[in-house]
Amino acid sequence: MKLIKAIRGMNDVLAEDAKIKASIENVCQQVFTSFYFQKIETPIVEKTELFARSIGADTDIVSKEMYTFTDRNGDSLTLRPEGTACCVRAGIEHGLFYNQQQRLWYSGPMFRHERPQKGRYRQFYQIGAESYGWATPDIDAELIAMSNAIWQALGLTGIELQINSLGSTQARQHYKEALVAFLEPLRDQLDNDSKRRLESNPLRILDSKVPETQKLLLDAPNLSDYLDDESVQEFENLQAYLVAQEINFVINPRLVRGLDYYNKTVFEWVYPNLGAQATVCAGGRYDGLVEQLGGKATPAVGFAMGVERLIELIKDQNKQLSQNVPDIYFISVGQTSRLTALKIAQNLRQVGKIVQLHCGEGSLKNQIKRADKSGATVALILGEDEINNEQIIIKPLLSRNEQQSIAQSELLTSLDTLLKV
Repeated sequence: MKLIKAIRGMNDVLAEDAKIKASIENVCQQVFTSFYFQKIETPIVEKTELFARSIGADTDIVSKEMYTFTDRNGDSLTLRPEGTACCVRAGIEHGLFYNQQQRLWYSGPMFRHERPQKGRYRQFYQIGAESYGWATPDIDAELIAMSNAIWQALGLTGIELQINSLGSTQARQHYKEALVAFLEPLRDQLDNDSKRRLESNPLRILDSKVPETQKLLLDAPNLSDYLDDESVQEFENLQAYLVAQEINFVINPRLVRGLDYYNKTVFEWVYPNLGAQATVCAGGRYDGLVEQLGGKATPAVGFAMGVERLIELIKDQNKQLSQNVPDIYFISVGQTSRLTALKIAQNLRQVGKIVQLHCGEGSLKNQIKRADKSGATVALILGEDEINNEQIIIKPLLSRNEQQSIAQSELLTSLDTLLKV
């Protein structure tokens, strides 16, 4: 019989990566809470129109990569390819933006039908944060500082912050016209993707990874020359805020985002060792999106980070995040001992201890071998003699200290000392 395998580009997260992923999620939640961001959850499936109107019908995501289907009611639905549009839709629908300011964050799987490669999958996990109701660049700086705090909390180094300004919608349109006028005579020298983007989304050509195309762009007009005065001033203020927080950055004049809704500030955190998928976090300002989707005009800025890429980054730096190992491996010999062990283990878990209870048959020697492999700090041993004397044996596993037999009533106090709780 032929084996059923996972769909291409949709991967199982096995134990080692699941531990790292859980650590990333825990760190992000702690950092977001410290900045007073509140969590929001949105459905995995949304109306296709939401993404066509927000991301842009001519973008690669909408035109080539979305998982779209017609349901039994005849509605066109799509597995969400990103989280910002969903967050905006929810905010409008539930009145979160009306005369209010919001700091929100979300996490969950996203879906894009693109060519799978390391760090780029068809189902991928994102953690993002969005701020609504602030038009000034201090909130942009806060979001960047929050992402920087996550790198620090994870102990990561070597991630470079790149920033740019796309200017206002009008300024960006003037620049698009100038860029197209420059590239049109060079059309035959462009790669195929850039030729297509010349008609639909010319700013994306600036982000091309094709060396020959990048050479052609060396003499292209600079976006900074087309910025409106307000965008220039806000970009300078943003830089001042970052300097004040001692956050290093480089200005990348070729940095654009692949979604149509961005304006003014855009930024990316890049880790070059990841190769082609070097961007681990990206975002920017999208002041027109709420109004574009039917809400009242609301300034907004946000970012999203790719968890799979962060996992690869952590592995590359060989970071040892907090491991999900038990505090205690519980050994019991005999049926009566096992019944008592179940009760003691339950009591220990209720006070916050992580207990791995040996299940199934096994000699004392075999159980001790399993305890040594578990990574637990101590083993508890309960046999018939211990039951009769209301004692229990504590065997240190990570130190050379001798095992000791204590009264069961003294167990918690002794464990707190050994586990350094």
